[in-house]
Amino acid sequence: MKSIALIHTVKSVAVSFDQMLRREIGTDLTVHNLWDDYLANDPNEKGEFTADNRNRLLLDIKAQELTGADLIVTTCSTLTPTVEMIRPFIKVPVIAIDDAMAKASVTYGERVLVMATAGSTVHPTVSKIEREGETAGKKLSIDTCVCAQAFQALKAMDMEKHDRILMEKAKEFTGYDCIVLAQASMAHLEYEIAAVTGCPVLTSPRLCVEEIKQKLASLC
Repeated sequence: MKSIALIHTVKSVAVSFDQMLRREIGTDLTVHNLWDDYLANDPNEKGEFTADNRNRLLLDIKAQELTGADLIVTTCSTLTPTVEMIRPFIKVPVIAIDDAMAKASVTYGERVLVMATAGSTVHPTVSKIEREGETAGKKLSIDTCVCAQAFQALKAMDMEKHDRILMEKAKEFTGYDCIVLAQASMAHLEYEIAAVTGCPVLTSPRLCVEEIKQKLASLC
């Protein structure tokens, strides 16, 4: 039986991502969950991912490595730049939730909109997409939108308000080659936002699970 160790910063994602994994991969899978909301709350308040937070994430990843998991997955885009720094020091593959999404985003065209609720997620996501664009030989035009009130609703577990704020904001946008929903907590709005904007919408959980399935198959 294969096992996966997950690191989350948002409680709702901890629940939904675990469920998605079991639905898409099957019950013949052991999942170890670690929820550490400080990893996202602290940089969102301070405006930076501090050295202390990098050390904290390293310790979380090492703790999950000690479970003996075949893969470690981080489900928060804010963590991705530090995950990339830590990977060389971990014995098993470490997948960041937005790896596959960033690769896919540059295949649609040059105009990309990144929507987020936490400001700390924007720079890591944009930087990652820009690097993927450079690798693909594409010059991208990337706009951003941060719905901070939606993040506060998310922290309060008021998903109805979270969704309403995002949908109202999405109605303002048209004409993009794709829209990237930067956080896994926004993923359930993928089809609704696509409908009101008329743009292809990318979300990280679905694409990440596909990457996990491929990685697990290669380990057999």
